[in-house]
Amino acid sequence: MKRECVIRAVAGTMVLGSLALSQWHSRWWLLLAVFVGLNLLQSAFTKWCLLEDILRKLGVEGHCQPQ
Repeated sequence: MKRECVIRAVAGTMVLGSLALSQWHSRWWLLLAVFVGLNLLQSAFTKWCLLEDILRKLGVEGHCQPQ
């Protein structure tokens, strides 16, 4: 899987997991969804994402290719 696809999958999983946990355990889990959203927003403006740097160092290839 390409780096950009992994980032999208991780972000989506974190948001959905946060929403589920907020319903089952505590509303405080919504802060995780807020954090993910803010991280996505800042990466759109700064063009920097920590997960992208980590995946690059692990050798995961570049961008998603449309099929």
